[in-house]
Amino acid sequence: MTITAENILLVSSILILFGVMIGKSSYRTGLPLLLVFLLVGMIFGVDGLGVQFNDMHTAQFIGMVGLCIILFSGGLNTEFKSIRPVIAPGLTLATAGVLLTAFITGLFIYLLSCAQWTNIHFTLPVAILLAATMSSTDSASVFGILSGQNVRLRNNLRPILELESGSNDPMAYMLTIILIETVSKGGGLSFGSILLLLSLQFAVGAGLGILFGWLGVRLSHLYRRLGKKGCEDDGQATAMIAILLFALVFLTFTLTTLLKGNGYLAVYLCGIVIGNSKIPYKRGVTKFMDGITWLAQIVMFIMLGLLVNPHEMLTVAPVSILIGAFMIVFGRPLAVFLCLAPFRKISMKSSAFVSWVGLRGAVPIIFATYPVVADIPGASQIFNIVFFVTIISLMVQGTTVLTAAKKLDLIDTDAHDDESFGVELADEHSASLHTKILSERDLATGNTLKDMRLPEGTLVMMIRRDGKYIIPNGTRRLMPGDALLMIKER
Repeated sequence: MTITAENILLVSSILILFGVMIGKSSYRTGLPLLLVFLLVGMIFGVDGLGVQFNDMHTAQFIGMVGLCIILFSGGLNTEFKSIRPVIAPGLTLATAGVLLTAFITGLFIYLLSCAQWTNIHFTLPVAILLAATMSSTDSASVFGILSGQNVRLRNNLRPILELESGSNDPMAYMLTIILIETVSKGGGLSFGSILLLLSLQFAVGAGLGILFGWLGVRLSHLYRRLGKKGCEDDGQATAMIAILLFALVFLTFTLTTLLKGNGYLAVYLCGIVIGNSKIPYKRGVTKFMDGITWLAQIVMFIMLGLLVNPHEMLTVAPVSILIGAFMIVFGRPLAVFLCLAPFRKISMKSSAFVSWVGLRGAVPIIFATYPVVADIPGASQIFNIVFFVTIISLMVQGTTVLTAAKKLDLIDTDAHDDESFGVELADEHSASLHTKILSERDLATGNTLKDMRLPEGTLVMMIRRDGKYIIPNGTRRLMPGDALLMIKER
């Protein structure tokens, strides 16, 4: 097929349509959505239907754009009040946890390289570089599985995982870039210079992220005040503010990177600041960003599937299986337990679950393109190993998240889900919506609404049972498993 603009659009649209429709099956099969999109890309790739895509520079650029959008959207949807109780353990996992995972796994990879039977021969810095590209987690896949099955976790585990996954990519990125520079200079960077680079990236990234977040809030209010009152409808205003913030994402990333800071950290913090501030048409803006984020993820995952040649992965399959098994069974758990040991309130079961949910995702594969572009020795092997380990992680850990949560008794049956009924309130409304799934304990005092002890100022609006919606009244008989949509005064 000749490479033309029309053909590129044709293939891209087919890939996205196919990926979206196949991706729907992930909720039934329990497969992480990321894995489904990767497989779609591989099916259409060189070893499948023959679509050729091997431009690492383009892949790196698309990955950078997609990751900026994903991190900003993640920050936008992160409520500070929910992560406040878990900031210390979450940030410890996102920083020290990434470092420990990288160095523990890197040492194991180096030992494998020293074995005569293996076909990899990495120096210690390159081995740690390989581990660093895989040191961040992709909890988005986990939340896709949990949300699809309407599962909620006890012990503040979801906020911990959200904070870790949202903030550990910048650390993995910094390690990858610094190690590439170290290898390129033949180990010329001292420990002091590495520490200085890390500190500079963190300080500049955090400072500019908060600054641009504040600027985004001010710009959104300024836009609303411009022009005459009533000259623009709400729909257009929502779209324009969303586009304004969308542009701010890339302004934040590029300027932070130019000033030697961590652009990914800045984008994430920018999202948190805006998401936890009052901005005009916030709900509509968030919905817009959610849609763009899904598109970015789909494009990224399918592109990465096209980028790999499965027959090349077979040459590194034995060592990849060993590395993947080591990370799942030993590397990640050891790092997690060491990081969470000082936090006495976090139980061993919770630590075990956090360690098991350390899925590899699209980010490690994107980071694995950096050694290829930098022409690091063994870079093609690094890329194939990272891709193979990612698939192992998604297949083994991604399909057993629910099983692990059930075995460890960490599923919360009494949790609320504000979006499960698809009902929304205007941002200016003085009430909030909550969903409660009834258990046997809730009905111990009676099985009707008038028998239930609802909090003061709370009213049940609707009941959902087996996919059907019921208008409530005081005598309606309730059953365990019923979902109640409740409105509550703030």
